[in-house]
Amino acid sequence: MATKHLSNVVLAPERAKTKPPRMYKVMLFNDDYTTMEFVVEVLQLFFALDQERALQIMLKVHNEGSAVCGVYSLDIAESKVSQVSEFAKHHGHPLRCGMEEN
Repeated sequence: MATKHLSNVVLAPERAKTKPPRMYKVMLFNDDYTTMEFVVEVLQLFFALDQERALQIMLKVHNEGSAVCGVYSLDIAESKVSQVSEFAKHHGHPLRCGMEEN
């Protein structure tokens, strides 16, 4: 007579390892027309920086040509770039804002 072996072992499903989302640096670029005061205003308004940190980043943009304003996930970075660009255009400034993968 044949014997049947039953197993009561339940296998746990394999868990997919999720990777953290890619992060993107949002940057401002220097130009010869946008005022320093406007850049500070943008940094405070869109990146929630205090006066001193906004001044530091503005000076870096001015002296080095560009500076990182923050690091965000893709959709937030795209929103920041769009908002800053529209705000600058609306106020008659050619301030450029861009992003690159971190």
